[in-house]
Amino acid sequence: MATATPPREEAPEAAPSFSPLYQQIKALITRSLQSGEWRPGEVIPSELDLAVRFKVSQGTVRKAIDELATENRLVRRQGKGTFVSTHSEQLTQYRFLRLVPDAPDSGGEVARVSRRVLECRRVRAPADVARALEMKPGESAVQIRRTLLSHGRPTVLDEIWLPGNLFKGLSAERLSQYRGPMYALFETEFGVHMIRASEKLRAVAADALAAKCLELPEGSPLLSVERLSYSYGDKPVELRRGLYHTAAHHYRNELN
Repeated sequence: MATATPPREEAPEAAPSFSPLYQQIKALITRSLQSGEWRPGEVIPSELDLAVRFKVSQGTVRKAIDELATENRLVRRQGKGTFVSTHSEQLTQYRFLRLVPDAPDSGGEVARVSRRVLECRRVRAPADVARALEMKPGESAVQIRRTLLSHGRPTVLDEIWLPGNLFKGLSAERLSQYRGPMYALFETEFGVHMIRASEKLRAVAADALAAKCLELPEGSPLLSVERLSYSYGDKPVELRRGLYHTAAHHYRNELN
């Protein structure tokens, strides 16, 4: 496969002077991830091999990989190498779900949940959804409604919007049959990788639909979490509006 050649270490010519060389190498590795040269779960070439390929020092490659690992795009495994991150990984599959039980199970802090798909249909994207996902008004979108259950009790009501052109063939049946994390399904079957997300949180009262789906009295307090998820190139690929019942859970995030 043809690859772009980065500037030589001693004289970076193709990039602005303020762009550190390791950032240029990071961008080239990211480009290979985006193109599918290395797929989720696969091992990437060694630091030495990448250093030879890009004509830079091994230390420069290591620094680039360190940043990608910090961003959860790559995963280091002692004695085995560096792998492309996947939402199937036990370590990363819950990194976008910050719901934590007040009395955590012995298996870990993050709530282990099951899901129930209520609806999956193709519709014309409403104006606000099209704007968030950078789609044309009225363009085809996939709308999903589901509940997440903790110990059999509905805890989260999700409304998920996806660009229709990226998720052709996605159906309620396919979602219900798939046993792994939803984002892992998006990776393996649709080639869409969720890299990062931004969220807005606010307190709301349950409307009639939320009350019915979460088996609560109408007007019950809920935490509204609106998440916009991005793929490579900072392309928005998912708008998710979740309503969280926090009587026995809380939303936890760590800030560095």
